[in-house]
Amino acid sequence: MKRERVISAIAHKETDRPPHNIELTGEELIIVSEFLGIKKEDFFDRAGNHIEKCGCNIGGAYIKQGFYQDEFGVIWDRSGLDKDIGVCDIRIPEPTLNAYKFPEPNLSEIGTAISQMMGNGKDTFKMAKIGLAYFERAWSLAGFENLLIHFHLEPVFVCELLEGILDYNLKIIEAAMIHDIDGFYFGDDYGQQNGLIMSPDTWRKFIKPGLAKMFEAVKGRGKVTALHSCGDISAVMGDLIDIGLDIYQTVQPEVYDLKLLKTQFGNDLCFWGGISTQRLLPFAGPDEIKRTVNETINVLADGGGYIVSPTHQVPADVPPENIALLAKLLKA
Repeated sequence: MKRERVISAIAHKETDRPPHNIELTGEELIIVSEFLGIKKEDFFDRAGNHIEKCGCNIGGAYIKQGFYQDEFGVIWDRSGLDKDIGVCDIRIPEPTLNAYKFPEPNLSEIGTAISQMMGNGKDTFKMAKIGLAYFERAWSLAGFENLLIHFHLEPVFVCELLEGILDYNLKIIEAAMIHDIDGFYFGDDYGQQNGLIMSPDTWRKFIKPGLAKMFEAVKGRGKVTALHSCGDISAVMGDLIDIGLDIYQTVQPEVYDLKLLKTQFGNDLCFWGGISTQRLLPFAGPDEIKRTVNETINVLADGGGYIVSPTHQVPADVPPENIALLAKLLKA
């Protein structure tokens, strides 16, 4: 029933209730699990989640307390306040790939992880996932400000960097498509509160072509594409539809007029998110949460095409009582 609800939502068919997902950061998971008196691994089922994602960012390890080196060799300092992502070093400080060698994905471990997800017996919509999928991977290697400058001053280098990332990702997608997954989820932030991080033309020149190839590798096998991007990316939403996006996540109500978003793009996209982790869940009381969740569902689920969810993995500043309330509302 859960998987079928997601399939119906993507097909813009109304169901008995919209599918939902609640995901928590590591710190919030500990807080909420203790509040509920359950094991951390039991929260997924307790929340009634409809979607599982198998992460394909495999090959990293902690090199010392609080410092994680990922599969591309990037070191993330998680010793401060941010325990889930952290702050990264710069692996490619100059606009040349002469001193950097791209890794090979561990397709064996990725295949094992996907097989375990597929065989776990859960009635869920199952997706493989690449985080830091493209733009984010490029800036994690070359530096955020550096990459934005390189777009304009070193375009040849940027194309070579993105080509290496694309080749890596296509190998993972090909390996994932061996399994009977429902779709593929890409995490790649392009937006900020008031628009894109870069100009739409820059996005179209550098990001769109590679993203289109990744989407095609998924869509060509009859699977669903999902993209997570924070912020307001409405300037390129039409482009994403053109290259085959099925589900857009996160849908932040702080940056979008939800009614306008549904009117403009709701016939082509299934929206995933909409419940604010920035303003609503950390601060609101029960009545406001109930009212806002119902209003959001009434707008975005009209005619199908909506997966109810917090806009991001819920951080540790959200009271566990509000997570328990949200789960209860969405399971009702």
